[in-house]
Parts: sequence; C-alpha cells; structure tokens
Amino acid sequence: MKSSFFKNYGFLLLMLLAIVAGCVVGAVWPGATALEPLGTVFVNLMFCVVVPMVFFSISSAIANMNNARRAGKVMGSTVLTFLCTAGIASVITYAVVRIFPLVTGSYNAAPGEVDSGLGLADLIINFFTKPDFSELWSRRAILPLIVAAVIFGFGVQMAGGPKTMTAKLLADVTNCIMKVVKIITWYAPIGFFGFFAYLVATYGPELIGDYSRTLIIYYVLSFAYMFVFFPLYARFGGGKGAAKVMWKHLFRPAAVSFGTCSSVATIPTNMEAAEETGISRDISDIVLPMGATMHMDGSAMGAIIKVAFLFGIFGMDFSTGRALLAIVVAVFSSVAMSGIPGGGGTGDLVLCTIFFPDQLAIAYPISIALANLIDPPATMVNAAGDYVVSFIVSRFVDGKNWLQKKLRGSES
Repeated sequence: MKSSFFKNYGFLLLMLLAIVAGCVVGAVWPGATALEPLGTVFVNLMFCVVVPMVFFSISSAIANMNNARRAGKVMGSTVLTFLCTAGIASVITYAVVRIFPLVTGSYNAAPGEVDSGLGLADLIINFFTKPDFSELWSRRAILPLIVAAVIFGFGVQMAGGPKTMTAKLLADVTNCIMKVVKIITWYAPIGFFGFFAYLVATYGPELIGDYSRTLIIYYVLSFAYMFVFFPLYARFGGGKGAAKVMWKHLFRPAAVSFGTCSSVATIPTNMEAAEETGISRDISDIVLPMGATMHMDGSAMGAIIKVAFLFGIFGMDFSTGRALLAIVVAVFSSVAMSGIPGGGGTGDLVLCTIFFPDQLAIAYPISIALANLIDPPATMVNAAGDYVVSFIVSRFVDGKNWLQKKLRGSES
C-alpha cells in the first residue's frame, strides 16, 4: 500500500516539498536571490525542448488524423472554448473589483518612459507570421510557429495524411521528444527549490507594499477560480466523475506553471497529464500547444485587475460601459499574449493606450509592475486551464461520454 502510494505520488510530494523549502529559504534569507540559476536551468531546458515539441506535436496530430474534418472540428471547438472561458473569467473579475475596490486612497505614481509601440497592422503580422523560416524556431515566436505547424499539418493531410512517410516521421519525432521531457522533469524539484527561493526573496517586500490589496485580491481570486470553475469545466466536458479525475492530475501543471511563470514551459507536463487522463492524443496535441498562447483566463483576469487599479488611481469611474469594453479588450488581447514570462507587455500597452491615452507614461509602468507581481497565479490559471479545457474539447469532438469509455476501457 505504502509502496504504491509513493510510486504514484512520491515525485509530486518531492516537488511540493521543494516548493515549500524554497519559500522558507527565500523568506528567511535575503541572499536566496543567488539561487535563481537553479530555477533558470530548469526553465531554459524546458524552453529548448518546447519549441520543436510544439511544431512536431501539432503538425503530427493534424497530419495523422484520419480526415481533415476532425482536425477542423478540434481547432474550431478549441478556439470557441478559449474565448468563452476567458469571457467568464473577465466578467467574474469585474464583479469582484466592484465589490472589493482595489484602490481605497490616493496613489502617487511617477511618470515613466513609454515606447511608441507597433501599429495594428504590424501587431497582426508579428503575432501570426515571421519574415524568415529561421525566426520561427524561437520561444518568442510560439504563435507564428503554431500557425506554421497547422499549415504544414494540413499540407501533409492533403498529400495523403497518415499514409505518408512524413506523417510517420512527425509522430516518431514527437514521441522521442516526450521521452526527453521525462528526463528533464527529473530535475524539476531542484529547479523549483531555486526558483521559489529567488521569487520570495525578491518579491516578498513588494507583496506588503502599496500593491498588497490588489495582489491579495488577485491571488485569492485566481485560486478561487481554479477550485470553483475548473471542476465545473471538467464536469461539463467529461461528465460524472470528471472533476475527480481532473484533480488527480491537475497539481503537476499547476505547480510547474506557478513555479516557471510560463504556459509554454508547462506544455510537456500538460501533455503527460492529458495522456494519463485518457484524452485523445490528436486533441491534446492541438489544444495544449494552442492553449499556451491563446487560452489566457488568468491574463484576462489580470487585464481587468490592472484596468480597475488604474481607474482607481486616476480617480475615474469604472462604469458599466467602460467595463464592457474592458472585458472585450481583455478577452481578445489575452488571446494574443505570448506564453513566456513577462510576455504580456504588448497587451499592457494595448490596454493603457485604449483606456489611459493621456496618462500613458504613468499608467504603463504601473501596469507592467502589476503584471510582474501577478505573473505566478495568472500563469497557473492560464496553463493549468489548458489541461482542463481539453475535457471540453473532447466532449465536442469525441462525444459527451468519452471519459466514461476511457475509464471502462482501463478497467477491463
């Protein structure tokens, strides 16, 4: 009994122990910032493997589907689900900030320098394409890489799909990359210890400063959203018993995303969780990489928090009309945010340009500061939510009883 427990949960407990130990060390030793390289090594290893994994997993999933119609159904269901959950998260956050105002007194913000930014046409071009093939192979171009992988996958489909040697090669490379991920994961506890020690030692004083009220509200809201809505999403997507199955596998992607502040770095862990759950491989291979850059419930919540905070600072009324615009902007800007740490800078600039054009030099630095401080729980909601959303997409693609069929199959 004990050996079985430690076999199933021993590594998870080790990761949790590493996180707690890192927090304790960071709280009692200011010099724990020197441990940052331990965490950086883990993040860098994940970043190096995740770029080829995204391309090969998506293109392989599409290329090896029996028909292009299923691939289109998966992608359509995925994007629609992303938009719906981001909208729900934004509305909930607006309701919370109306009940609990983020700014109760005056706030003195120093002006800052703001870059001119890119125009709308340039933003669209840079989000979805790159001028040179070599530029696709970078974690800073994940969204264009996904677009290229989708196009390539459909190209293989048109050439014969699973019957082609290319489709077989894509599947084989994807499988090998996942084995590499398992090797890297063995280092995770050491990386988590160093990363959390650095995080607490660096941001501890900030958490009790001027932004403390906003941070507390956002952190509590993020965990509440995960504990309340994730089970509802899982139940809707997987039916009876789905929430229990979800909780069994959710901790790993939640911990990795919270510790690395990267949806992209969480893709391998999400892949493992989805496979163990019984989610079809062709669904997870599309939903999870796409979710790393397009499913951003935590970022949408953060956008509302930042706008509400700035409205309070400037003494402006966050009225219903402005709130509706903020929700729309939050949903669609979150879809375009990158999955790398601090990658929401463009989204912050868009928000500040729309709502605070006359106070841009002050609003933008404040927004960036908040973004850095709420990054861990925001990424946790973003990335762990990718795994949960795969339940919903599975319902639309494989039918509402897909999970029960998987469970019965595993028992027989």
